[in-house]
Amino acid sequence: MYYKKELEAIKKSNRYREVKLFDEDLIDFASNDYLGLSSNKELFEDAYTIVKENKFNSSKSSLLVNGYSKIHKNFEDQLCKYNNFEAALVVGSGFLANISLIESLVRKKDILIMDEYYHASGILASQLVSNVYTFKHNDYNDLEKIIKENKGANRIIIAIEGVYSMHGDIAPMQINELACKYDCILIVDEAHSSGVIGDNLLGWYDYHNIKKEKNHIKMGTLGKAYGSYGAYILASEHIIEYLQNRAKAIIYTTAPSLFDIALAHTNFKYIMKNKEKLKNKIELFKNVVKEYLDIKVDSLILPIVINDNKKVLDIQKKLLDKNILIGAIRQPTVDKAILRIILKLDIREDDLIKLCKFIKEYK
Repeated sequence: MYYKKELEAIKKSNRYREVKLFDEDLIDFASNDYLGLSSNKELFEDAYTIVKENKFNSSKSSLLVNGYSKIHKNFEDQLCKYNNFEAALVVGSGFLANISLIESLVRKKDILIMDEYYHASGILASQLVSNVYTFKHNDYNDLEKIIKENKGANRIIIAIEGVYSMHGDIAPMQINELACKYDCILIVDEAHSSGVIGDNLLGWYDYHNIKKEKNHIKMGTLGKAYGSYGAYILASEHIIEYLQNRAKAIIYTTAPSLFDIALAHTNFKYIMKNKEKLKNKIELFKNVVKEYLDIKVDSLILPIVINDNKKVLDIQKKLLDKNILIGAIRQPTVDKAILRIILKLDIREDDLIKLCKFIKEYK
């Protein structure tokens, strides 16, 4: 029992986690399947057909050996076309994408400035480099202060999220303005914004109508709105070329699964074709939350601060008894315990109203 004491301490603080098999018939307000595409069997069949017609079923090796497939390339080309970036690179996961970007881009005489709420993968990656700073969440004045204090740096790399996974809020446009003003490289983790915000549902750059520049990088994941698994990086040809030659988490891992990429591509085309219908449903759900809870939601993430680890678990259990699953998020993921509710578009409006009424009554 090597870690008995540590596990006991975790349990005592109500921070204990375990892998569970939930009933598939639960009303799911917990997962990041924002658009409800993970249960779309027609799109699944389309992706299956794409892979079936390919000579190989798997990637076989890393992208830079012989693992790069036309399935990868077709998806990259589509991402570039719609997002208006010069080049793209598929990656095994969002975690690997953040490791790849930060570990390779930040060199000895550079500095990295991250939002204090940046994803755990970025925080871990930042431990592989030196000269790392954090700025107060979404506080562009604090960011500019740090930039000015480090004007002697060779390069300045800024890392933010488009939509923050636990708070559901959107990074302000002023951060991009500062990145361009001071010629900083800007990494935007769009895991929770792609497919959710923007006139074309393309995420943060789309939401703010930002013209793409050479300093812009977009990283997105495929396991959320795109209903698959994996990730991608969009940037200038120059930066993608550099990543192919320096990013260890890309060079030394097997290329992403062919089926996962085919499924993401199929789902992406579906989103682009049906974006107006999806946007209307998103607005409908936001209006329901506003009407019943008087909370303005920026994305499809609704966080309810409870600030008590035991209470969030109790509420989660009570809702499970009503056949509803929500997230009960505790430290160290968040500072204060929250109920994390995802406004998944495959959920019935009546069920969302039912949940809102329960939350209002409880509060």
